[in-house]
Amino acid sequence: MFRKWCALAVALVACAKSDRTSSNDSTAASSTQASTASSAACAADNGGITLPAGFCAVVFADSLGHPRDIVIASNGDAYVNTWSGQYFNTPAPPGGFVVALRDTNNDGKADIIKRFGPDLTQKNGGGTGIGLYNGSLYVEEGDTISKRIVRYPISTDSMAPTSAKSELIVDKLPAKGDHPMHPFVIDGSGNIFMDVGSATNSCQAKNRTANSPGQKPCVELQTRGGIWRYAANKTNQQFSSAGRYATGIRNAVGIALDGNGQLYSTQHGRDQLGDNWSKLYTSEQGQNLPAEELLKIEQGGDYGWPYCYFDGIQQNTLVLAPEYGGDGKTVGDCAGKKAPEAWFPAHWAPDGLVFYTGSQFPAQYKGGAFISFHGSWNRAPGPQGGYKVVFVPFSGGKPTDPSKFEVFADGFVGGPVGPDASDKAKHRPTALAQGPDGAIYITDDKGGRVWKVVYRGGAK
Repeated sequence: MFRKWCALAVALVACAKSDRTSSNDSTAASSTQASTASSAACAADNGGITLPAGFCAVVFADSLGHPRDIVIASNGDAYVNTWSGQYFNTPAPPGGFVVALRDTNNDGKADIIKRFGPDLTQKNGGGTGIGLYNGSLYVEEGDTISKRIVRYPISTDSMAPTSAKSELIVDKLPAKGDHPMHPFVIDGSGNIFMDVGSATNSCQAKNRTANSPGQKPCVELQTRGGIWRYAANKTNQQFSSAGRYATGIRNAVGIALDGNGQLYSTQHGRDQLGDNWSKLYTSEQGQNLPAEELLKIEQGGDYGWPYCYFDGIQQNTLVLAPEYGGDGKTVGDCAGKKAPEAWFPAHWAPDGLVFYTGSQFPAQYKGGAFISFHGSWNRAPGPQGGYKVVFVPFSGGKPTDPSKFEVFADGFVGGPVGPDASDKAKHRPTALAQGPDGAIYITDDKGGRVWKVVYRGGAK
């Protein structure tokens, strides 16, 4: 899962829109769109996905290329960051990598689409992270070596930037290696909290090589494998180890604030326990370990990677990784690392996270977390897994049960899934956002689609 970036263009098409509200967004005035969007008719088949009783969906946008993160302005306009086609079999559409979407007739589908930013046809273009703050749109862009966060002042009339030239916010974000994306969230004080994924699987001397020991100390942690903090109001900041906010997080693709402003992230667990350490782990253990995680992020917190992984099957605790002398049972120094708030099946790839603060959905969803799983590539000999959106109920600021979740949206893969089916999925749910009307939006970087999910109370 990797993506790239783009050059300037504005284009119109039809049929798309998306959502992820920011309490910091002063970009747009309220509109009738926000209050009436939930009255839109839903597709008879929910756009090909399945949902709980009372919910329905419409394809808000389609054929966008490879949409990653999404953010929704207070007037209902949606902005999506997309990647180039370099890592996909299908090419990216021509035009800028940022896509602006507007539904002018409140039918639940975007009827105005504009692209801006560098052109995706340059192959190395686009990114993952996107956010709204103080009238500007913040986006990640770059190539496989270095990325940056830039901002565009946004006009609510035209949806597009008031200036074609972006301002540089943070430069020289590391992107070489396994995890080049930089999803981020901006809080009410103007702090940008940004994921900097690891360059390797488990900080081995030889990456992803059987029996190769881990580097100790893992020097990579100085500039990778954690959450970094920067200022949204400051230009020309340079990435450095000084910005590190939390460490020991292999890849926090899902990153979000809850309704009280508390920072959370998901974690993609490490790969290849069975493949690289066959004397210690069976292929079935490699399939089912380690757990994917939901983390409560605290400043200075250490969440264990690469020295530890979370065993959500036998021990429900962090255990020492084999690269550092672990045997699948020993806890050792991992007892002092921060454990997850909740955990999920291995290798599902949690890419999207949003806490529900709206009033459209039933009361039991208030304050809980929606997580989208992009789908696995390494659960053989069993079938691949993930490709769904789940819901984690919260009570008193914590999951009601850290090992339990509810499947909310499914059917993205479009057919049977075998051990080698990861690239055959028709759709891959990627990012999530909440709209001003309380609807939830789901992006799909495989099929280029955005769904809008609303609650009907049992009637479509």
